[in-house]
Amino acid sequence: MYKPPERIKHALPEGGWPDAAQAAGARWFQPIALGPVRLRTRTWVPAMVPWRASEHGEVTPEVLDWYGRFAEGRPGAIVVEATGVRDVPSGPLLRIGHDRFVPGLRRLTQTVRERSDGNTRLFVQLIDFLAIKRRPDPATFFRRHLVLRERHRMAVPDARDDDAVREGLLAMDDARLAEVLDERELEALRMGLRERVTDLHLPHVRALPQTLPASFAQAAARAQAAGFDGVELHYAHAYTMASLLSARNDRDDGYGGSREQRLRLPLEVFAAVRAATAPEFAVGCRFLAQECIPGGSELDDAIAYGLAFARAGMDFLSLSRGGKFEDAQQPKIGAAAYPYTGPSGHECMPTTLSDARGPFGRNVAAVSAITAALRREGLATPVVVTGGICSFTQAEAILERGDADVVGAARQSLADPDWFLKLERGHGDAVRRCKFTNYCEALDQQHKQVTCQLWDREALEQPDVPLSSDGRRRLVAPRWPGRDAAPR
Repeated sequence: MYKPPERIKHALPEGGWPDAAQAAGARWFQPIALGPVRLRTRTWVPAMVPWRASEHGEVTPEVLDWYGRFAEGRPGAIVVEATGVRDVPSGPLLRIGHDRFVPGLRRLTQTVRERSDGNTRLFVQLIDFLAIKRRPDPATFFRRHLVLRERHRMAVPDARDDDAVREGLLAMDDARLAEVLDERELEALRMGLRERVTDLHLPHVRALPQTLPASFAQAAARAQAAGFDGVELHYAHAYTMASLLSARNDRDDGYGGSREQRLRLPLEVFAAVRAATAPEFAVGCRFLAQECIPGGSELDDAIAYGLAFARAGMDFLSLSRGGKFEDAQQPKIGAAAYPYTGPSGHECMPTTLSDARGPFGRNVAAVSAITAALRREGLATPVVVTGGICSFTQAEAILERGDADVVGAARQSLADPDWFLKLERGHGDAVRRCKFTNYCEALDQQHKQVTCQLWDREALEQPDVPLSSDGRRRLVAPRWPGRDAAPR
């Protein structure tokens, strides 16, 4: 993982825990409408990938336990992990690209309603992604994967045939390979092959404007049939829709280049989703306040995107930052690149070892600028902010200043799924506070079931505790002993 040069150790911000009466009057615990859907409070659990689905992308008992445990803390809303809109293999990640997934997803929505006593709204994050391959062994790359060109053959002039050319390339040192291979070939060797939205020579990439609106619309219709309250269109980080929005998107078919053209397909996808779902079903999106990579989209781009999305009629806008493939660290041979390992990944999920800006609320200033731009234009679309928020004081200040309308927390909610309920009842001193070491993120990077170091070794011997596949960690946080205690 990326380590910033300054590496300043930051202390957790003061919690500012309220008593029950203070919480009842706090902005964070007031209701808000996201279009047709009303949240009981402005507390939000963002999408996190827990690696608990089946290998076929289906809901499992472990998936139900994961979301049911968050529901017990009664947040205003939970966003289910990035869920694939196409019916393609993707390992133990949830999918919604076929009707066969609907029954399992319906069990998920029922579980959340039951375990939150009807207090929590549930959205599902819809995602599309292009192919990414594992970093190959050099011998495999040169002998099997590299498409030989004349320049490769010229670089090995004494080779008697193509097999000898491949062996000659394999024997070259890095400096010579950098002269012989082009940029994409070097990347495929050093990082693994990765498709881009600008690869218009690939028929399925060129066809994205024709295929994606229907894929997202059908997925949203399935989400509605499964009982979700709405969908969050995943336009953030390293994936297809975010890449279309990126300033680096130079497609020449009317879907790249200028801001207006980069917005074209995201707006067409939204229009298709809105047309395919009922008026009482909320549709919003998550996008980046800043890409945080050279040549990437900046805050002025995000402001333009936010205005366009709000004018189009989105019911909420959720903001993140960074998390891109372009600056990811080199993976080990046999592993795939991971978009949260470079500087942009640190911007997305900073640890307590950070630069002078620190890890807490790192996205707030940019989100505040986007919110202000919306309000200047008379647009009241609710804005969700997340990123290193772990205290009542932080959240209240954000809402008081009008930086955003809803405040979410991923890592802190994983550390303590009951923390919103504890705050509401005046038991802030019982909150299990995230250490922001990214222990959970390291598990995600290895495609292991995500847990928290603060509770995953606790009471493993108790009966009925679901354990990780290796049997060494519990998969859900222990129940809060004071759950039935009186408010104070």
